[in-house]
Amino acid sequence: MNLGVEIAGVSFKNPVIAASGTFGFGREFGEYIDLSKLGGICSKGLTLNKNLGNKGTRIYETTAGIMNSIGLQNPGIEYFVDVELPYLLNQDTITIANLGGHSVEEYALGAEILDKTQVPMIELNISCPNVKEGGMVFGTDPDKASEVISKVRKATKKPLIVKLSPNVGSIPLFAKIAEDNGADAISLVNTFNAMAIDIKAKAPIFVNKTAGLSGPAIKPIALRMVYEAAKSVNIPIIGMGGITNYKDAIEFIMAGASAIEVGTANFIDYNTMIDISSGIENYMKEEKISLLSDIRGII
Repeated sequence: MNLGVEIAGVSFKNPVIAASGTFGFGREFGEYIDLSKLGGICSKGLTLNKNLGNKGTRIYETTAGIMNSIGLQNPGIEYFVDVELPYLLNQDTITIANLGGHSVEEYALGAEILDKTQVPMIELNISCPNVKEGGMVFGTDPDKASEVISKVRKATKKPLIVKLSPNVGSIPLFAKIAEDNGADAISLVNTFNAMAIDIKAKAPIFVNKTAGLSGPAIKPIALRMVYEAAKSVNIPIIGMGGITNYKDAIEFIMAGASAIEVGTANFIDYNTMIDISSGIENYMKEEKISLLSDIRGII
């Protein structure tokens, strides 16, 4: 059975990738699992400068999921390049740098720095607020999404994955925008905008009132969005959203994903991704499937 997949010229030993923001920079989980058994690791979201993140509650459990309002806390791109990237590149797995920003200029400068490194791929997180223009998220405005993707595309020759927000009216529209502006692949979905209220305090749980919902609760919606995106573009898709076992992963692949990212499930069991990979392999043996491409997009 061959679990290998190729995305934008980069070869992954298997389709299971650690999602950004739930796996740190690999070190944290490296004490407990063999990182070489993963297809890839997507770094915590990086911004040009160090970011302390949001105040107040950051993680809140909800039915079949969690809500988070981390606020892109990270040590900055330069620190990542100097301290964390060497460690990641020394692991026998593919490193993906997740790039965030709060202005087009910040995104472009970050991409220029990463372009000079040995990181194999960049995942562009366009679910960030455009601070310069009132806080609207780049990934929910077609014009701003086009602008930031095209500027980052010009700033780097690295294979570029664009991570889409689910908080839009049309996933096919934004998938096509990504493809038309130079994305080599698409990853989706990011977290859903959600809310929780403390009825004793009679106030929102989160300082920013809303937060991002992830976990099993969003899986059926994420799966539908991956299916829609796969039907609208000709570039590879990395699916994510509530994947907790190999069956979930197979569903995403059948919907059109070339690979999958696992996020929230890592908080439940740090062996989840390794179990998913072995589960996919066993499924392929049982079903006499030689290559994942044999079932990709069959729905």
